[in-house]
Amino acid sequence: MKKRLNFLDQFLTLWIFLAMLVGVAIGYFIPNTANFINSFSTGTTNIPLAIGLILMMYPPLIKIDFSKVPQMFEKPKLLTASIFITWIVGPFLMFSLAILFLRDYPEYMTGLIIIGLAPCIAMVIVWNELAEGNRELTAGLIGINSLLQVFFFSLYAYFYLEIMLPLFGIKGLALNITIAEIAQTVGIYLGIPFVLAVTSRYAIKKFISDKWFNQQFLPFVSPITLIALLFTIVVMFSLKGEMIVYLPLDVLRIALPLVIFFAIMFTLMFFVSKKIGANYRDAVALSFTASGNNFELAIAVAIGVFGINSGQAFAGVIGPLVEVPALITLVNVAFWWRKKYFNQ
Repeated sequence: MKKRLNFLDQFLTLWIFLAMLVGVAIGYFIPNTANFINSFSTGTTNIPLAIGLILMMYPPLIKIDFSKVPQMFEKPKLLTASIFITWIVGPFLMFSLAILFLRDYPEYMTGLIIIGLAPCIAMVIVWNELAEGNRELTAGLIGINSLLQVFFFSLYAYFYLEIMLPLFGIKGLALNITIAEIAQTVGIYLGIPFVLAVTSRYAIKKFISDKWFNQQFLPFVSPITLIALLFTIVVMFSLKGEMIVYLPLDVLRIALPLVIFFAIMFTLMFFVSKKIGANYRDAVALSFTASGNNFELAIAVAIGVFGINSGQAFAGVIGPLVEVPALITLVNVAFWWRKKYFNQ
């Protein structure tokens, strides 16, 4: 029997739409909402929002069993293909799609580029389970990708935004972002929850028990990601006011390149995996890891570097709105390809 999404995940797209509507209603009907929200800021950091973003990253990170990372080196072909397609092909593909579709919307364009810089480390677990992929391989890939994000996301962001954009004739943005600024943001929104997740996972397992960790603690903290994401969306849209008039068209502009990205990355990784000898379960784990994105980190970086009101942050929010129906569709595609190519 095929697995099904739980109630919260199944209607994630609906929850995001409702959060947008609630945020717009608050901003429209309650005077001085923006001033009130911004009063809780220090420098460019909004304190409640920073707490929400850190909480958003904590649950997916604490679920990762980093002890499975060494197992990946037992499958060097799969690991090499995964890293190359996920970290080299993926970011450049999203960069190209952003320029192709959003050149006239520079904030959305840079927001989309940021989305493409980090593979998913949260919902990929859900998609892999639904498609009956290799759970252990997925855990290993998530562990490796999480470590790579901690150490290299800042450099990647600087490379694509400050070096690559001018090479492709995009010279009018004047972003003037330093590696230090991006590194500080990544350190806050990924580094803090990463350290908290690793230490709390180790402490709970050592001093309490694996059973309590898996059966009590993980189910308790898992919904925090969705709650924090919806809180972020409500706050952002409460600051946008009349932008609701342009929202549907802007959503479509951002959604189109995202859907193309998901489709290309999943298809490419699936058939490359098959070509190098992967079975169905391994091919599915590799494909969903490559095609999904870490929208939590993208939203946090966009807000931390460009601000709550930025188009970059808005593009980040559209990400999970599009990802959920797109990757559910790819789960069904995976089952169809299993019957066609793996005789299962």
